[in-house]
Amino acid sequence: MSIIDAIVKRLTSAAKDAEKNVEKKLSIRTTKVIFPKLPETYEEFVALPQAKMGTPAETAALTVVAFNVYPRDPELSLKMVNYLRGPRPISEMDRQFIAERMQDKDYVTRSYFKGATYKNDYEPSLPYTVSPFTNPHSDLQNNMKRMWINSGGADSPRCVDVRLAKDGKWYLWEQNILADIRKPDSTNPWAE
Repeated sequence: MSIIDAIVKRLTSAAKDAEKNVEKKLSIRTTKVIFPKLPETYEEFVALPQAKMGTPAETAALTVVAFNVYPRDPELSLKMVNYLRGPRPISEMDRQFIAERMQDKDYVTRSYFKGATYKNDYEPSLPYTVSPFTNPHSDLQNNMKRMWINSGGADSPRCVDVRLAKDGKWYLWEQNILADIRKPDSTNPWAE
């Protein structure tokens, strides 16, 4: 091992330790939600263990999964999102907004899976993993929580707001995961 390798190894270790300390100080809590495969039907979606929506992280991760179905089957995706919304079904305005955001941008929702970045055309690592996290500002009013999820194509995390209902489930309230991100390198004429 060269001196340079030793220095890089030591700096990498120090950076990881510093990152852990920052997370502790900021009270950031990350939850890895793992899906061996993505559901192909509504029945598979509601049969997922996370579909019990017992935690805010599960609902946030399921939101990513549901929107990843949209490019293949928009109606199935919206049915899944309606499941996540519980007693608040999607409005016609929401449908139009989602359709507009998803038009020619199927990579946006893939960007929330581990390993998916603009450099690899947002190809996620397997198993599919979403890592929602909370921070000191995640507790909202009315039994609501704001979950944050990093995108492999954005400089800052995007949020999913969930609300705890009387039945003990965390339902999707609002989402900001369809916002635009960097284009995949394969479609970017300015990529290096």
